[in-house]
Amino acid sequence: MTQTTPTKTLPVQDAARLIESVLNNINQIVVGKEGQIRLALTCLIAGGHLLIEDVPGVGKTTLAHALAKALGLQFARVQFTSDLLPADVLGASIYDRAEQRFIFHTGPIFTQVLLADEINRASPKTQSALLEAMEERQVSIEGETRALPEPFFVIATQNPVHQLGTFPLPESQLDRFLMCISLGYPSREAERALLSGEDRRELLKRLQATVTATQLKTLGQIASHVHISAVLVDYVQRLIDVSRNGQLFAEGLSPRAGLALIAAARAWALMAARDYVLPDDVQAVVPAVCGHRLKPASAAHAKPLQIREAMAQWIRQVAVDK
Repeated sequence: MTQTTPTKTLPVQDAARLIESVLNNINQIVVGKEGQIRLALTCLIAGGHLLIEDVPGVGKTTLAHALAKALGLQFARVQFTSDLLPADVLGASIYDRAEQRFIFHTGPIFTQVLLADEINRASPKTQSALLEAMEERQVSIEGETRALPEPFFVIATQNPVHQLGTFPLPESQLDRFLMCISLGYPSREAERALLSGEDRRELLKRLQATVTATQLKTLGQIASHVHISAVLVDYVQRLIDVSRNGQLFAEGLSPRAGLALIAAARAWALMAARDYVLPDDVQAVVPAVCGHRLKPASAAHAKPLQIREAMAQWIRQVAVDK
């Protein structure tokens, strides 16, 4: 019997089926939020960090737990508070009398998924402890550089900045999150299912890993090779250029944002079992990738509605092909 050579699209189709099984598992825990879950998984497949911003009690922490368990990743949670210190996240050296030397004790950041819960309740000094880890996947402590596990993701939740006891994240920190999403209140049907169904914490305990860390790495590699045409790269570059002209936004997108937009569009296309990116893929991820990086030029303290309106006008202004 002659063995057939696998087609080029077969890995993409297999990857899409695997991703769909992950989505189905998480949708059983976080109900009625299929779009946000798809964006969150897109972010992790693209190798980026995720920021979830919303009012307390809508399922931000539950989503982070579900993502980590469904992806079979080591998980640690840190509750960020105003008195949290950088050493509480990174770790510190403690003198051991028996050994008669200082021994480094790793902090919770040495994990595959770090849930930074209510990150904007910590001081800017503690927030900045994550900067190197998020960019370099390593931390420098006491003159020594220590690598973090692979893969390494930060999933951070934050409350709206107008709430008491919050410290706004600086732009440099926001730019390191590939995506920012908001869950919002559930629909009437979804909330009914929550109120009459089983406790989400009990469901989380029974949630089984759908993929392994190795498979997740493979998904990321497949996504990174999804084809994006020169025309679409031109489109992304025009979006970046228009964001910098000062008419709509106070400050434009950074090159990191452009790379994030392409990486997210590739992962989104992979979910649709395609090995090429369409304009719809770029436009589907633009709000989540760029919304937290842009501020309307006309408002010093912009509200979410103003940001959405400015972004909608921005996307309308830029033609896909020119």
